[in-house]
Amino acid sequence: MAVAVRGSRVGSGGGSVLRSFFSYRIFVSAMFTLLFLATLSVLLTSHPSHNDSVMDATGNAHVRRSFLAWQSDPVKTRLDLIYNQANNHVALVNAYATYARKLKLEISKQLKMFDDLAQNFSDIQLKQAYRAALFESDGPVDEDVLRQFEKEVKDKVKIARLMIAENKESYDNQLKIQKLKDTIFAVNELLLKAKKNGVFASLIAAKSTPKSLHCLAMRLMEERIAHPEKYVDDEPGPELEDPNLYHYALFSDNVIAISVVVNSTLKHAEEPWKHVFHVVTDRMNFAATKVWFKMRPLQGGAHIEIKAVDDFKFLNPSYAPVLKQLQSAKLRKYYFETRAENTSTDVNNMKYRNPKYLSMLNHLRFYLPELYPKLNKILFLDDDVVVQKDLTALWKIDLDGKVNGAVSTCFGSFHRYSEYLNFSHPLIKQKFSPRACAWAFGMNIFDLDAWRQEKCTEQYHYWQDLNEDRSLWKMGTLPAGLVTFYSTTKPLDKAWHVLGLGINPSISMEEIEKAAVIHFSGDMKPWLDIAMNLYKHLWTKYVDNTMDFVQMCNFGM
Repeated sequence: MAVAVRGSRVGSGGGSVLRSFFSYRIFVSAMFTLLFLATLSVLLTSHPSHNDSVMDATGNAHVRRSFLAWQSDPVKTRLDLIYNQANNHVALVNAYATYARKLKLEISKQLKMFDDLAQNFSDIQLKQAYRAALFESDGPVDEDVLRQFEKEVKDKVKIARLMIAENKESYDNQLKIQKLKDTIFAVNELLLKAKKNGVFASLIAAKSTPKSLHCLAMRLMEERIAHPEKYVDDEPGPELEDPNLYHYALFSDNVIAISVVVNSTLKHAEEPWKHVFHVVTDRMNFAATKVWFKMRPLQGGAHIEIKAVDDFKFLNPSYAPVLKQLQSAKLRKYYFETRAENTSTDVNNMKYRNPKYLSMLNHLRFYLPELYPKLNKILFLDDDVVVQKDLTALWKIDLDGKVNGAVSTCFGSFHRYSEYLNFSHPLIKQKFSPRACAWAFGMNIFDLDAWRQEKCTEQYHYWQDLNEDRSLWKMGTLPAGLVTFYSTTKPLDKAWHVLGLGINPSISMEEIEKAAVIHFSGDMKPWLDIAMNLYKHLWTKYVDNTMDFVQMCNFGM
């Protein structure tokens, strides 16, 4: 009995729980239903706000129509599709017009057509009749108005599709062309940068002292210190001032280059004992040069005089403009200081600022009559030349009273005075002709008597003083020579002197073989790693490879 009563109580409690659960579900459902109906009522009874912009008003009306399209009204759905189709084609037309502007095509007529077409689409939607009947009316849509609206939209869509079809391929091609142009431009910029960096690196390599050359000078100096008794200076002989002999002037701080010039000259000399070499170097290489020629005496009885530029005491700042200019703080800063404001990656600017252009050794060529007062004629040779024939015939050339015998370098409009001098300067414009033919330094026969008579050194001083600010010419001794010997230079046959073996790879071997002197003018000197292999052997065959120091210093020849 007790068990039955307990079971009856449990059953009664379970029924009350179920009734409570179902009552809660009914309540929640009723609340969600009321909330949904209230929201729907708000949406159906809300009115679109009136915007000042006509297009905004049309858009808001269309949003309302789109929402109402959930009802099964095929006319309203059709209006919605037409409206979307019009907007899609407006966007497409604007996209092609944007591409055309981006490509910078000369199609102003087509651009206007696209712009007009896009405007026509907008105008259709803004017509008062369509706005009132289709977009702003709360009543049923007028099918006649809708058909007219649809016809106009489809006509514009047809025109848009035709225009796009006609121009799509052209625009695609133009876009590809523009992209190709952009790529070519970018590649060209990289190429120019690489070329500039290459030239810059070559210029640094050309103006730096090679390790092998420095090694040779140090080895020779070491030899001098180790055995001073072997290198006692000899008394100068009378042949050094004998005007009846063939005298050469050679100014250089490169020991191996000096030896090549001397060796190649004597190898082709018919009477080597009549040849006298006057070598001037700087104080650093003076002892090394003397040791070299003590260890390797000249063959055939030829004579050599070796001096340091400091031995000529008359060359001081009060007399020589270059030395005076070197005392200028402004010029020292320009040529020698490495401050941030002086740094530059411009190749030409770096080239102009090479300190060698103010080196006294480089300008020594303008003092030949004073260096060798007892001589009548002298042949000046650069240290980057190789002699291939006997040169004694040069002393027999009649210079017709001129001072300088040199090979002309002009052809066509190239290598004229206008390339070397600043003809915007009134003094240069007044004194010289821009079409005057330039000539080459490197192998020059000078009549020293005529030089003294014409006072050419004074002329050089005059122009060099005026050019302290580099307003007449930028750099080098050639422009100074052009103004100094402007009317006192006699052209020589071009076979005497062929230039450009350090810069021009297109010189023919036939032309080289005929030349009496070949000149490695340019940055790619034959003793550098950047030398042109095409011509390098013409120089290396005169290097004395039997010299122990040459082998020890690994010249790589």
